[in-house]
Amino acid sequence: MKSAVETLNPTRVKLTVEVPFDELKPSMDAAYKNIASQVTVPGFRKGKVPPRIIDQRFGRGVVIEEAVNNALPGFYTQAVQETEIRPLGQPEVDVTAVPDPAAGGDLAFTAEVDVRPEFELPALDAVEVVVEDVKVGDEQVEERLQTLRERFGSLVTVERPAADGDFLSIDIAATIGGDEIDSVKGVSYRVGSGEMLQGMDDVLPGLSAGETTTFDSPLAGGDRAGEEAHVTVTVQSVKERELPEADDEFAQMASEFDSIEELRTSLSEQAEQEAKYQQGIQARERLLEKLLEGVEIPVPDGIIKAEVKQHLEQEGKAEDDPHGEEVEVEARKAFKAQLLLDAIAEKEEVQVGQQELIEYLLASAQQYRMDPNEFIKAVDEAGQVPSMVAEVGRRKALAQVLERASVKDESGNEIDLSALFPASPEAEAEIEDAEEVEADEDGDTDKKKSDDPAALPTL
Repeated sequence: MKSAVETLNPTRVKLTVEVPFDELKPSMDAAYKNIASQVTVPGFRKGKVPPRIIDQRFGRGVVIEEAVNNALPGFYTQAVQETEIRPLGQPEVDVTAVPDPAAGGDLAFTAEVDVRPEFELPALDAVEVVVEDVKVGDEQVEERLQTLRERFGSLVTVERPAADGDFLSIDIAATIGGDEIDSVKGVSYRVGSGEMLQGMDDVLPGLSAGETTTFDSPLAGGDRAGEEAHVTVTVQSVKERELPEADDEFAQMASEFDSIEELRTSLSEQAEQEAKYQQGIQARERLLEKLLEGVEIPVPDGIIKAEVKQHLEQEGKAEDDPHGEEVEVEARKAFKAQLLLDAIAEKEEVQVGQQELIEYLLASAQQYRMDPNEFIKAVDEAGQVPSMVAEVGRRKALAQVLERASVKDESGNEIDLSALFPASPEAEAEIEDAEEVEADEDGDTDKKKSDDPAALPTL
């Protein structure tokens, strides 16, 4: 087999491949065998029809077409390996010639494909990064104390109109064109949470128990998600959260401390520790931004256009929607970061161990609120394990550069890199995916649902 590569632009190449008939013959033999097993010809047992009879009955073109289609992926892969290109995405293949066993000739095809561009890496040693100062004051402590009080609060029925933050028991029904699409009764909803239908938080404030209102809103789920529906909501009850007093008794109930002052001190320490973690995350983000500023990386337009199209389709928007411009900017930035980190990982000879991959998968399962086994199965079935391995490698590559970086806060203080990141991927996932925890009517907690893992980004 002969293969040659032509550079069309910095991110796209054209492969020209010629395959002698002798190398295609095993695929021809397999095609004859496969066709023989599927057809019925009088006088021959199934699977025992000779090639000459298949040629007479069905034409040699059918055999050649099947042989070529089955052999192309292997020949393309071989050409990629021989030319040492690094494809990004699927190729556009054009068969330019097929062999004729009687007259001779080769199989010839071209394949255009986006490839990883070549670029010079920026300096990776002693990069200077400045992060924000750690600022923890009474306001941050009071916010944490308020959150803790809300978790131990109780819901009390009130005889007044609903207001933001109240918990309502509501009946809700949605119709389209007069036909009822869905209805539920007695569902609990916190006014202002924005967790149900668009526009609901605009109409609920001011309603009292027993009152009904209507509004129009696109459906958030189901077979008709995105369609405009006429929604009727009836308030059954209004409850407000009654908070315990922030005193010593509360401190003893909600913590291991005997006094409210001890609890406040602990909350202050927690706020400071979280601020340091956020400092670490900021250091990583700013380091990546600085590295990207120091390098020119061409990005394949086709891949970005496909990413924008998929994003808009998922949001139910047209291809020419103005939001596409914003999506394109973010997609280009994300893809440049991926290319840069992949190049750094290669230069730094980063290796991803099995245990590191398992820890990352477990952390990701926790982030997506899924059973680890179910998550890993979903990732495997979606063919995303290689992208997970690559992501772990990128994180390790950036961490290695960060270890050699000079990190200071805005006041000029050196930052201890060992305190920037948690010790495990699980802990890092907890910080990056901070949960909003709210108390429901029974005092339990509801965690904000994440997206389906099938939607995990590959960039």
